[in-house]
Amino acid sequence: MNKTPPEPIRAFEVDRLRVEVYASHDAMAAAAAARVAAFARERLAARGRMAAIFASATSQIRFLAALAEQSGPDWSQATIFHMDEYLGLPADHPASFRRFMREHLVARLQPGTFHPLEGDAMEPIDECERYGALLAGQPIDFCCLGIGENGHVAFNDPPVADFNDPRPVNIVRLDEACRRQQVGEGCFPDLNSVPRYALTLTVPSLMKAERLFAIVPEQRKAAAVRQALEGPVSTDCPASILRRHPAAVLFLDADSAGELAVMRENDGDTAS
Repeated sequence: MNKTPPEPIRAFEVDRLRVEVYASHDAMAAAAAARVAAFARERLAARGRMAAIFASATSQIRFLAALAEQSGPDWSQATIFHMDEYLGLPADHPASFRRFMREHLVARLQPGTFHPLEGDAMEPIDECERYGALLAGQPIDFCCLGIGENGHVAFNDPPVADFNDPRPVNIVRLDEACRRQQVGEGCFPDLNSVPRYALTLTVPSLMKAERLFAIVPEQRKAAAVRQALEGPVSTDCPASILRRHPAAVLFLDADSAGELAVMRENDGDTAS
């Protein structure tokens, strides 16, 4: 039997986006996992199958561990995609997102199908087209994503993000802030070791998912969260587009929500 999920310490809406703040990273991860698992159970009961997109990032590790502890969803009936991969990086490299997905999601959930995005394909443009065709082949029931320190979603950094990109998957140049984040997370030893290009699902590909669950912990994301929620909806902060999705929830912990005006003005209030 699944445990009763934690309650948020604060809940509010920004445009169409539901925002929930939890007391700790672990509470946020448990709540997000319970919500995702409940939707997965609902979708499987209705259709017998589902398709989902997941992010590959250190910020997602506790959430994925909590999701694996949820009972009920038959992941063998799920098709899983991921969002991005470094151009030219082998699948067994410690920083490969394919490796991350296999270790943190595939090994635990054992989905029926996992589609890896082959960043080291001989013809990366063809790989973008192949993966885009797979995505187009079925509706995406939900997408679990994060927000980068520069406000990116997937590898759609501010200089390259396009809210109206006609392509489902792109090759993009990573900006320096994004590459520095990868060093800070321990994925690479120094900036020169971080690839300069990556394959990524575009913003419209992410937004096509029926439900969006954004899982964003840690103080280092606080500035990006504030810009996403309090600034304009703009590619200056690509994550701001979440405010336009009809069924999205942003899960924060007290640290990632720490710079929000609503938290400063209502410090000590209970959830609304």
